[in-house]
Amino acid sequence: MNILLTGASRGIGAATLRLLERDGHRVAGHSTRGGEGLLAADLSEPGTATTLWQAAVDALGGRIDVLVNNAGIYEAAPVALEDGEWLSQWQRTLQVNLVAAGELCRQAVGHFEANGGGRIVNVASRAAFRGDSADHWHYAASKAGMVGMTRSIARAYAAKGILAFAVAPGFTVSEMTEEYLAGRGGAAIVADIPLGRVTSTDEVAEAIRWLAIDAPAAATGTIIDLNGASHVR
Repeated sequence: MNILLTGASRGIGAATLRLLERDGHRVAGHSTRGGEGLLAADLSEPGTATTLWQAAVDALGGRIDVLVNNAGIYEAAPVALEDGEWLSQWQRTLQVNLVAAGELCRQAVGHFEANGGGRIVNVASRAAFRGDSADHWHYAASKAGMVGMTRSIARAYAAKGILAFAVAPGFTVSEMTEEYLAGRGGAAIVADIPLGRVTSTDEVAEAIRWLAIDAPAAATGTIIDLNGASHVR
């Protein structure tokens, strides 16, 4: 399979890249700055996602079979911020986490329609269903939007062989969270997880791989939770 994977430089993305390449798939990985074989694109800039899509098509010989929208940010927007700064944080988070993903899904749908089908896997979050902290309304909103977009694509294009799925991880061990988990905040997080530990990036990567490659077509529209039963629905 030829796969475009955004946010491939660390965390869930890096684990997914390793797994897909291990299985012999051709992956055009992306990061904001590029380097180490990754395509560069700053998804906080409107329109950049379309340029990234074309660069990935070129890098993969003219065809993409799977889009994995993993790139995302988790930045605070406390209500006490100045109005302009609060709005700026909302706009930046929605642009990276939802609008850029939507731009890539739009490109993928058109490409898949012309090439007999394809798959989209979007990385959402437990926050889409459970909500998030007082400083992260915008993050939860962006991930809820991703879930709604995924389900809409699945319903609209299944008859054309275009399948859409999402994963919704809870708190996940990565370079961004390891230090926090080692501190006082980590104990409270683990106490809220019946499994007794946070989710690993490898576990999320395996779910992404299965949806991208092996999941039956009838599963289109599925959202897979990976949160150790900290939120069940």
